[in-house]
Amino acid sequence: MICLTELKHEVNEFIQEYNNHRYQWGLMKMTPAQYRGHLLAA
Repeated sequence: MICLTELKHEVNEFIQEYNNHRYQWGLMKMTPAQYRGHLLAA
């Protein structure tokens, strides 16, 4: 059984992976973090 702290850790790892390493076709092949920076620079 997974305890709450382990679950929180796993969720945080997934969010970090999704936002900083997983490229999105709908965001011009950028990660969400890269796309956010691209929009702020424009």
